[in-house]
Amino acid sequence: MRVLFVVPYLGARYGGIAKVVRELAQAVGRAGATADIITTDADGDQRRAVTRRVWLGEDGYRVMYFPCWHRKDFILSPSLAQWFWRRGRDYDLVHTHSIFAPLIAAVQLGCRRLGLPYVTTPHGMLEPWALAYKAWKKRAYYDWIERPSLRGARMIQATASQEAKHIGALALGPPVELIPNGLHRAEFESWPDREAFYADYPALRGKRLILFFGRIDPKKGLDLLAPAFARVHAKHPGTHLLVVGQDNVGFLPRAKQFFIDAGCMDAVTFAGWMSGPPLYAMLRSVELHIAPSYSEGFSMGILMCLAAGAPTIMTTGCNFPEAGAAGAARIADAAPDALAEALDALLSDPASARAMGARAREFILHNYTWDRIAQRLLTAYERMLAHDHR
Repeated sequence: MRVLFVVPYLGARYGGIAKVVRELAQAVGRAGATADIITTDADGDQRRAVTRRVWLGEDGYRVMYFPCWHRKDFILSPSLAQWFWRRGRDYDLVHTHSIFAPLIAAVQLGCRRLGLPYVTTPHGMLEPWALAYKAWKKRAYYDWIERPSLRGARMIQATASQEAKHIGALALGPPVELIPNGLHRAEFESWPDREAFYADYPALRGKRLILFFGRIDPKKGLDLLAPAFARVHAKHPGTHLLVVGQDNVGFLPRAKQFFIDAGCMDAVTFAGWMSGPPLYAMLRSVELHIAPSYSEGFSMGILMCLAAGAPTIMTTGCNFPEAGAAGAARIADAAPDALAEALDALLSDPASARAMGARAREFILHNYTWDRIAQRLLTAYERMLAHDHR
């Protein structure tokens, strides 16, 4: 089976989608399919220093980068679209990632014109909160471009159970398959020394670190976290909030203002993006992780923190009730009081928090590894193609 993955970007600055597509292609390739990725050189406000328009071999897959024009996450690449029109028929199916992206819509239109089946993964962008946010900008695009693209798909992949229900309620037509994201067990079996983190942040040594791990974006709930953390910090003065994530939409000044207004900015560190050993050293150094999002698809940041054994609080908007049911995380309403109450409860009972973190690690590494996910996805591909050939 020859599978072409299409994503607007692979730059780490864009957060979880880039990581998901790379690791999914690798897992599908290792499972026996031919997996290729086409993407652009966009990377936030920068361009990736990569070789363009040639296949680059990776572990289990290939990737080809194309030049683009981009402004933040709005990306156009005529050369990618032209290549696809010439070479799209080389593949049995196309799997696109992200929506409300003109580049993806162009590829999906090409699929329909070429008679090439495609799967699409919205990554939480069809959640009610996401559709309502700046709805005035999205409505016409959704009606004229996105809805026909979604309806033309052979399958829509949802990565969370609530997301599957919400997509189903849109009555788009294609079947919705629930196939979550995953991770590689090996990444969480050996750990760098904590000094790989504290060497860069010596002032945080000895603090009770609470981690926010995700993009600096309106949907991530930093406006909810600021008053919640201010209240908790007053009761637990040894706490310190570490905000790890990239700002791709110019939201950082406003995010910082939330904490200034709450009166707790002196106990907050905005660390930007982390990767490699410092990231994994940081994950084993935090006491708690909190995900206060209004809306998520299936967050890779949450998945990584759970796999690292970090006791985690997440909102109902994070769409991972299975973690709560397994006793692997605490689920709270997306409201400052609820978040403060959950933080206080875990900070006041560290033994219970650590036990929850241990359950989380076991739960994730047993159920959400890429080898399992790849097999589920390949089975769904085969079922879809078999139906097309009837």
